[in-house]
Amino acid sequence: MTLEEYLEKIARFTDNEYGQMVRSQFADIKGSAELAMLASPTADELAQLKKALAIMTAAEKENPCNLTDKQVQSIACDAGIDPGIFAIFINGYCLENKRVS
Repeated sequence: MTLEEYLEKIARFTDNEYGQMVRSQFADIKGSAELAMLASPTADELAQLKKALAIMTAAEKENPCNLTDKQVQSIACDAGIDPGIFAIFINGYCLENKRVS
């Protein structure tokens, strides 16, 4: 699965009312529900992720699981987006690929 395909997969439930309700139920100050963002992202979160993917190089897209934290932060900064959202997206993608493999 490519990063673009993964983004399309999570985009299905963008701003979904039920998804947002469930997401809010699992939110806590410890960050335990970070990956819940990927179950039902907001339109703003989705737009930010699209910006980041648009500026990534082919090599970065080919091996996103090999990106360092610094590289992820740099891409987010260059795209002008929240680095936490992009890091969660990349981590979710890597976990999804490990699960599928």
